[in-house]
Amino acid sequence: MSDFIYLASQSPRRSQLLDQIGVAHTLLLAEPGEDAESLEDVRGAEAPARYVARVTGLKLDAAVQRMKRHGLPAAPVLCADTTVCLGRNILGKPADEADAMRILKLLSGQSHRVLTAVSVQKGHKRVSALSQSWVHFAPMTTAQIRAYVATGEPMGKAGAYGVQGRAAAHIEQIRGSYSGIMGLPLFETAALLRSLGVRC
Repeated sequence: MSDFIYLASQSPRRSQLLDQIGVAHTLLLAEPGEDAESLEDVRGAEAPARYVARVTGLKLDAAVQRMKRHGLPAAPVLCADTTVCLGRNILGKPADEADAMRILKLLSGQSHRVLTAVSVQKGHKRVSALSQSWVHFAPMTTAQIRAYVATGEPMGKAGAYGVQGRAAAHIEQIRGSYSGIMGLPLFETAALLRSLGVRC
């Protein structure tokens, strides 16, 4: 049994979610010299599910190399990536406030999918899962969108919103995994970790 895992994610929400299911973890973050953002580049007309699984795999490859490079104690390494898509259109993290406005106008009054891929590696064994959820936004006025963007919350988040934040006031319906929409589907994550001998 592993006493702890490495979480290769800067997301405080993923760390909180692991705490929620009692998984001890240590952060294993990208270093200044690593170009972590470029891993998230979309390749052509890539399907959202394929995209999010590929990016998660690349992030995990980089994290496992980082663990070895620093001679850290061996332990399972967990990576996750979340993407928001409207049809086949992947809506990533907004570049700036104007981009956040554009994305939220697209989501207003629409249902969209949230895909979160999770991968865990222990030694040479790698296990993965994909969580798919649906979120329906009520119609939002331009003033409402502007007020939300002004809070700064959309920045750094796929689809320009956080389900656990102020955007909740505009979310009419959710189908699927709430924790998956936050960035780490706990049911799937716990199953992956248990399969590798991690206590949850």
